[in-house]
Amino acid sequence: METENDTQMYKIFLLGISEESSLQPFLFGLFLFMYLVTVLGNLVIILVTVSDPHLHTPMYFFLSNLSLADIGFTSASISKMLVNIQIHSKVITYEGCITQVFFFILFGVLDSFLLTVMSYDHFVAICHPLYYMVTMNLRVCVLLVLGSWVTAALYSLLESLMTSRLSFCTDLEIQHFLCEINQLILLTCSDTFANDVVMYSAAVLLGCGSFSGILFSYAKIVSSICAISSAQGRCKAFSTCTSHLSVVSLFYFTILDVYFSSSVSQNSPSAARASVMYSIVTPMLNPFIYSLRNKDIAGALRRLSRGKS
Repeated sequence: METENDTQMYKIFLLGISEESSLQPFLFGLFLFMYLVTVLGNLVIILVTVSDPHLHTPMYFFLSNLSLADIGFTSASISKMLVNIQIHSKVITYEGCITQVFFFILFGVLDSFLLTVMSYDHFVAICHPLYYMVTMNLRVCVLLVLGSWVTAALYSLLESLMTSRLSFCTDLEIQHFLCEINQLILLTCSDTFANDVVMYSAAVLLGCGSFSGILFSYAKIVSSICAISSAQGRCKAFSTCTSHLSVVSLFYFTILDVYFSSSVSQNSPSAARASVMYSIVTPMLNPFIYSLRNKDIAGALRRLSRGKS
């Protein structure tokens, strides 16, 4: 307990994307705009999918949960940064840092799981259309989403508890706009073997597992599409997957670029700027990607604006 109390006496400074004071008003306006667009865009997706009976299907049920996760993911990422810029402070409390770690991991892992579930939904719809309504019934859909939430929450809780046991020898200066677990591990003076084992095991089991599930689903989907005799049928089948493929590519490839790029060190301003892509830009673009050329959502928006069902 003494180590824990000593740890909480140290200050944690989130240095943000840039320390230039002249840039702070611009950064505040830019990220506030991006945050509002993200929240409003995803809220519209949730409102439309919930209110329109025509969209009460597994695909849009998963999409509404993905939109909710994106709102949480972005809120966990930049809300503290916006507050700090506004009050001209870079300090975050130890408890606030651990809380941010919890929610950032929770919604990040949940995003990954939901993208995997959505790829499975596309796989069943295209590869086994005759069994789709039986396979993707309400009970299965609820269990898939509930399992994603529970697993993400349990893993996030585990990582947060293990991070809270770390001790630090000096005040922390984190070259980022949020508390990320890998940066806290880099700055600690505690033994991090257990943290490393959990983090890398989760990266393999949860991260690589989810990505492998997506790759497997789309390998089967591509095989089934190629077997369709008519060109029109192939185009129609592939068009149902383009939005999801775009979101998956944005999410995973930007994360891989941040964590595996040799030019980006883990505790540097360049890492913070690169993290903006997957933590802020991707959740902001998702509603537009899923709405673009989506006749179902476009029709639902028209009916909602006219007050018709």
